[in-house]
Amino acid sequence: MTDLEYAVADHVATIRLNRPTRKNSFTFDMVDEWARALRSAEADEDVRVVVVTGTGDSFCTGVDLGLLEDRPRTPIAEKNMLANRVHQVAYAAEALSKPYLAAINGVAVGAGVDMALMADIRFAGASARISEGYIRAGLVPGDGGCHYLPRTVGTADALRLLWTGDFLDAEAALKLGIVSEVRPDDELDAWVQEFAARLAGQPPVAIQMIKRAVYAGLRANDLRTSLDLISSHFAVVTSTRDAQESMAAFKERRPGTYVGR
Repeated sequence: MTDLEYAVADHVATIRLNRPTRKNSFTFDMVDEWARALRSAEADEDVRVVVVTGTGDSFCTGVDLGLLEDRPRTPIAEKNMLANRVHQVAYAAEALSKPYLAAINGVAVGAGVDMALMADIRFAGASARISEGYIRAGLVPGDGGCHYLPRTVGTADALRLLWTGDFLDAEAALKLGIVSEVRPDDELDAWVQEFAARLAGQPPVAIQMIKRAVYAGLRANDLRTSLDLISSHFAVVTSTRDAQESMAAFKERRPGTYVGR
């Protein structure tokens, strides 16, 4: 058993944080493995959807603070620790063209919240509680919280959560749009896997093109650029075997079978 488990089944890759006795706080080796898992999922044609979750009663409580005590605490050492290790997960997540889902199965704090915010869609168990939390230790969010949170909840609510470190329960996170659905704790894992399987059963090229177009549109913030991009994506998608299968399945009122080409 390892601190981070990666498995692929039925076109769905699952990344499971597996340090339950430490509330799934991550080590530097874990973040290296996490980034590698995301890059592996991107390169693997059999993978169509990626899910990240935790073992036990926590999703992730950020970096294991005990690891920081014996490190040199110079400014350059701190910057390199983030840039060369922890931030690699964010870069790998950004490069992932496939759906990335987070199942927040319990407490998520600090960088644990930021790691969840890197996912395209987040779901929570009913007992989940989240907090950016950095301010309580006199810190600034080191793993993208100041980037992801305002884009998720808006500037004012992001600043409120970042400045106070207040905890949100699952329903409050749902209301703010941090999570898209709340499920009973004992149903969360199976429900997210079912949702992932649903996405994995869709035409994978179209799924990936939609994701790319959505994020490119958010970055461009320009209608003409977005429409020019989507016209190219549309032309590529309609030329695939999957598009032909989708149309045939739609006309025949049956599920489609997709090959990713």
